[in-house]
Amino acid sequence: MSARAGRAAALAYDAGMRFATAIPQNYADGSFSPDDFRSYFARVEELGVYESAWTQESPLSRSPQLAPLEVMTYAAACTTSLRLGCTVFVTTVHSPVHLAKSIASLDQISGGRVEVGVGSGGPRREFAAFGMSGDRYVARFTEGLTLMKELWTSPSVTFEGKFYRLSDARMEPKPFQKPYPRLWFGGSAEAAVRRGVGLCDGFFGAGSSTTTAFASQVAVVRETLAVAGRSAGFGHGEFPIAKRVYIGIDPADGARARERMNAALANIYGQRIPAIEAAAVTGTVGECVAGVRAVIDAGAEMILFTPLWELTGHMERIAAEVIPALG
Repeated sequence: MSARAGRAAALAYDAGMRFATAIPQNYADGSFSPDDFRSYFARVEELGVYESAWTQESPLSRSPQLAPLEVMTYAAACTTSLRLGCTVFVTTVHSPVHLAKSIASLDQISGGRVEVGVGSGGPRREFAAFGMSGDRYVARFTEGLTLMKELWTSPSVTFEGKFYRLSDARMEPKPFQKPYPRLWFGGSAEAAVRRGVGLCDGFFGAGSSTTTAFASQVAVVRETLAVAGRSAGFGHGEFPIAKRVYIGIDPADGARARERMNAALANIYGQRIPAIEAAAVTGTVGECVAGVRAVIDAGAEMILFTPLWELTGHMERIAAEVIPALG
């Protein structure tokens, strides 16, 4: 990345947008390289245009994906300033006590650099694989999140819920960030978005949501915030809005990038889904800049760039050619 490109990228960053990259997470059995992992993060921090890096959670998946907390912990040891997040933990299939403890521990280890995305998993989640019923998953999600917050903030917790019960329980240490790391939620249905605004601290649009759908979700978020007397943004007490963007760049052949993206998405989702393909941003650099700019215009205050092939190459090109053009 040239000095000129670096200055332009910094201007785009300073103008108010925040940019994030993916944490390397997909590895076939035995293929993980600690040296490559460390080198990736050394370069990300050297570039200085990415505020954070994010994982996903998918314990049962077609892709060979490492678990998010473990990857985030390794990333914390390889970085000094980059914020580290997961979007999202499906909290309904976790013990809220165990998850709260793990997150608090990682927040301490990282010096307060953890971001936490949470989700209910939806009605089609394979709950039986985790030894539970899918009945009342929304109630379990809400109660579990309430319990996690209590464990993070109260010296002693007595909790009488429908799913979880504790008596004079203590969890130490608390998270490094006070009162706890920022909680992001994702959701598409209007009721889910409104519920999430009341429970969490930020909204994260899914990579599978089209820009048009995301704009509608942002409108609901902002309306709900306004009713509550809150505002969007990354300032103290504000509620930030972000969007994952599946991105695929081919400087010479935009059509080839689209073909590669559609194949990659079909591998992730098990079939071709036109609506999800339409959500991805692909093409030449110029075409991708236009696609990302549309997402920003729809209300995103942070973009999580998620390439589905050549992660390191995309991370470099986005920093050198896409982010500067967004300024």
